[in-house]
Amino acid sequence: MDSLFKERKKRLDIFHQWRKKPQPKAKEIPDHVFMTCSHCHASIATMDLIQDQYVCPVCHHPFKISARERIRQVVDENTFKETEAKMISIDPDHFPGYQEKLERMQHQTGMREAVITGVGKIQGHPCVLAVMDSNFFMGSMSAAVGEKITRAIEYAADKHLPLIIFSASGGARMQEGIFSLMQMAKTSAALERFNRSGGLYISVLTHPTTGGVTASFASLGDITLAEPGALIGFAGPRVIEQTIGEKLPDGFQRSEFQLEHGFVDQVVPRTELKEVLTRILQLHTQGRKRR
Repeated sequence: MDSLFKERKKRLDIFHQWRKKPQPKAKEIPDHVFMTCSHCHASIATMDLIQDQYVCPVCHHPFKISARERIRQVVDENTFKETEAKMISIDPDHFPGYQEKLERMQHQTGMREAVITGVGKIQGHPCVLAVMDSNFFMGSMSAAVGEKITRAIEYAADKHLPLIIFSASGGARMQEGIFSLMQMAKTSAALERFNRSGGLYISVLTHPTTGGVTASFASLGDITLAEPGALIGFAGPRVIEQTIGEKLPDGFQRSEFQLEHGFVDQVVPRTELKEVLTRILQLHTQGRKRR
């Protein structure tokens, strides 16, 4: 009997020693394997999102994407040549902490500024592009952003090429004060000269397009397209509600609302955007040949 109890105690001791050993942790799924839709909160495999151009397959809400991803989606492969790639902002007003924040943004995004400009082809049609990126300082318009966009406009005029600007911005960059606000006039004047030369300007409004960008070049397109659900306006809805003391209607300032009120010509799903741009460029090319 004693031997039986001793054998059981021995087994229990072995079991307790085993339990004290650190157990291997369950494998965690890496963050980049799945992404969560901010609109419907569905969890979607990243590879599926890439194939669907970062549009939620459940609710069709477009995810925020970088400027380079947008270029990859729209421009023909290996045709895009960036211009003014080395242009960066300075700190004209010596705003406290601005230089450090600029350097941090450059390190986090791999970009020098909030817009990428260049020349590329869409289904074989050459054009000049300026693509803003809200990941960099919320796409705010600095002096460098305004200068890059102005030079892109002037290049399009000089080479007689169509111009496409993808806007995604919170407005003027407050750290640069009046130097930022001056870009509204500068880009608008450049577009007026481009218009007089007979150039085609397609403005594509993405989420969000607000502030000084909306009040300048984003609103001056010959044709204005918008992504579904994009916030488009000058002041935000909360500011307007607090100012007028009234509740705004549902969907106010969204692209569909702007379409109904004539501010936007067409709301285009991201998966159809390249096809729509191609048709517009084809019509423009045919029209020029008939002159």
